[in-house]
Amino acid sequence: MVKDIKTLNELMKKVRKSQEEYSKFNQEQVDKIFRKVAQRINNERITLSKLAVEETGMGVLEDKVIKNHFASEYIYNKYKDEKTCGVLEDDRAYGIKKIATPIGIVAGVIPTTNPTSTAAFKILLALKTRNAIIISPHPRAKKSTIYTAKIALEEAIKYGAPENIIGWIDEPSLDISRELMAESDLILATGGPGMVKSAYSSGTPAIGVGSGNTPVIIDESAHIKMTVNYILMSKSFDNGVICASEQSVIVPRRIYERVKEEFQKRGAYILNAEETDKIRKVLFKEGTTSINADIVGQSAYKIAQIAGFEIPKDKRVIIAEIDSTDVSEPLAHEKLSPILAMYKSKDFNDSLEKAKTLVELGGLGHTSSLYIDLSEKAKIDIFGEAMKTGRTLINMPAALGAIGDVFNFKLAPSLTLGCGSWGGNSVSENVGVKHLLNVKTIAERRENMLWFKVPEKIYFKFGCLPEALEELKGSYKKAMIVTDRTLAELGYANHVTQVLEKVGIDYRIFSEVGVDPTLSATQAGARAMQEYQPDLIIAIGGGSAMDAAKIMWVLYEHPEIRFKDIAMRFMDIRKRIVKFPKMGKKAYFVAVATSAGTGSEVTPFSVITDDTSEQSVKYPLADYELTPDMAINDPELMLSMPKGLTVASGMDVLTHAIESYVSIMATEYTKPYSLEAMKIVFDYLPESVALGPKAIKAKEKMSNASCIAGIAFSNAFLGIVHSLSHKLGNQFHLAHGMCNAMLLTEVIKYNATDAPFKMGVFPQYKYPDARNRYAKIADFLNLGGNTVDEKIEKLCETVEELKARIGVPKTIREAGVKEEDFLAAVDEMALEAFDDQCTPANPRYPLISELKEIYLKCYYGADEYEKKFNKKGE
Repeated sequence: MVKDIKTLNELMKKVRKSQEEYSKFNQEQVDKIFRKVAQRINNERITLSKLAVEETGMGVLEDKVIKNHFASEYIYNKYKDEKTCGVLEDDRAYGIKKIATPIGIVAGVIPTTNPTSTAAFKILLALKTRNAIIISPHPRAKKSTIYTAKIALEEAIKYGAPENIIGWIDEPSLDISRELMAESDLILATGGPGMVKSAYSSGTPAIGVGSGNTPVIIDESAHIKMTVNYILMSKSFDNGVICASEQSVIVPRRIYERVKEEFQKRGAYILNAEETDKIRKVLFKEGTTSINADIVGQSAYKIAQIAGFEIPKDKRVIIAEIDSTDVSEPLAHEKLSPILAMYKSKDFNDSLEKAKTLVELGGLGHTSSLYIDLSEKAKIDIFGEAMKTGRTLINMPAALGAIGDVFNFKLAPSLTLGCGSWGGNSVSENVGVKHLLNVKTIAERRENMLWFKVPEKIYFKFGCLPEALEELKGSYKKAMIVTDRTLAELGYANHVTQVLEKVGIDYRIFSEVGVDPTLSATQAGARAMQEYQPDLIIAIGGGSAMDAAKIMWVLYEHPEIRFKDIAMRFMDIRKRIVKFPKMGKKAYFVAVATSAGTGSEVTPFSVITDDTSEQSVKYPLADYELTPDMAINDPELMLSMPKGLTVASGMDVLTHAIESYVSIMATEYTKPYSLEAMKIVFDYLPESVALGPKAIKAKEKMSNASCIAGIAFSNAFLGIVHSLSHKLGNQFHLAHGMCNAMLLTEVIKYNATDAPFKMGVFPQYKYPDARNRYAKIADFLNLGGNTVDEKIEKLCETVEELKARIGVPKTIREAGVKEEDFLAAVDEMALEAFDDQCTPANPRYPLISELKEIYLKCYYGADEYEKKFNKKGE
């Protein structure tokens, strides 16, 4: 335990010996350790976030989850292929060779505001570059910081790293930190100005970061709704503790009142003069210019309470209208909280002068931001030239834009942002693997390209199955048919085997798939494939058989793959830590649908329950490599669907269509599919349920609806109806489609707001638009209503009428779930639903407490919930 200088020096001897050993590792060894530690941090992102919030009392748990996810996934993705060992460049023509060598021991000084994500970031950088690191935590955040270091060390050692390659100070103090900085080979310092100054005066080379005081200029040409939404999203993220977050907005007088009105509309609270004075008094410690720790990372509501007045709980940001940019004005400085100063300017030139002054007050070298029409190139150039900031951002949220790779994928991802010589720092860019120069970066928003991917061939209409399978003649020799036990007993495989026999393709049948496909079943299927070596895989069934067959396909073609690696959650499918392998090298995959619901025959998704561990966990997997090569939708196979399955699968289709339409990833390519699928469901699902096998036309229509909704959500993704449903169904063994049906209306009501407390981080929306989307659905279905609210109400009523008509329980309680069992499980279900792969695409990014509230409303019914929990009117 490091508790004094003596024990620190003992640790440093061990760490230096480990680093000398680690410096001899090759690139393959280093990259494996780097990857495995990133995975471990990613897997524990919620635990780390809980520890940080509980210990420091700062920030927002859900936002810290995003930061921990970013610190592992994005940092890994950025540097996974970068060479950091041995020869970097060998230009024989010019006789130049560049060789990478590690520095030695890095002193990682960690702030109280970001105790886990910053620690994770610095540890990963050190490991990638064959350096050792000793972490110096903030005294008020030592538990969470040390836990981050411990799990990283544990994982690094597990995969071959020397035993003391990561160290930490158990009882931090100023004297121990100074000794660490003096005796290390490099300092990575993140913290207050005093700590950074101490790092640079230690005599050791240091990379420190200065404080931020980000000014935002809103030009007259800016898109006001988008601008206000992004500023609020950014300023409220983790309650404003990111040093790059907006501190002041500067608005020309011509648009000032419009911007102010938009801020109020979208969840900001504008202070009056008396309230502004009260906020001034609590910003800094009395008689100093040091930020009052009591307000750092607290909510707008709590800060108002500390200042002595009340504001509504749903207000995300406090805005103070001020005039002075003088050093004596407390509100002109960095605030590390959801407090924003707002200035009125005469014109663009006046805005520029105010922004320059604010930067010089305490944000030199850090970040500045401009919202403007991109056609105004001259103004953008003037702004970029004038601002003495390392990150000059155009049309992007500062907190999430400055850290890189979110709103501009060419800006390097980092949680340590250099401020260059302007801020007294040694680097001006986002700190990464190598730093040599002050680099000024002007970054206009450029997101990754979008996509639209579907199977190579999709067959539909009655009787299409034989014709589709006959196309395989001569190209394939051996087929493995995967189906579930029920369909096998009913002889559904015969529809396929008859054709295979006709075209001369040998086959075997694997039918050990249950209603909820399990990992053990997929492993058994993969073993059967390894033995038989098919060049064709045919999945017959609903979602269960197809989900199982997709994972069997992966395990068959790539037996080295670990299921938990490919099941790992990701923020961005293109940046996931574990890349899905290329599929189709050994077998062609055909999906034959027998139910009109999941759309799995055209999707890149699979839901598998891991029954091999102590706790049974349901994992939604996603990757475009899982997309079938051929999809066959023959309604003839769906005529005998039982009534209960018809109801559940039909409501699944409707949920897919609605959620994909309002998803933050929905595009012009996906929305028409979503709308058409909805219309078909409302028109034909009741008939399909009521007439059963006689409903030939309705069955065909629902088959089409299922498939085209699948195409839509394959590319636009889903939302929290599915997140909540996955956990509810797994906990109480309820049909997935029925769970969707019971949750759908409450989620529509939850999402239908123009000012959500939070919004997803990768939106295709310029501003929250779910209300309008729901209203457009009502218009497309001709449901009536004159206002947006009336149209949304009509949509909810129509969904409820459909549910009542086909026999969906009104509440979860009516579905047979006991109250005591539900209440015992609801907290854990809400947490797991928050971490579900479907959550990030929801138009309103949820808090865990909000997900729990939705569960409770759907269990009791909204009216009884309000009476029981005294929530009416809140």
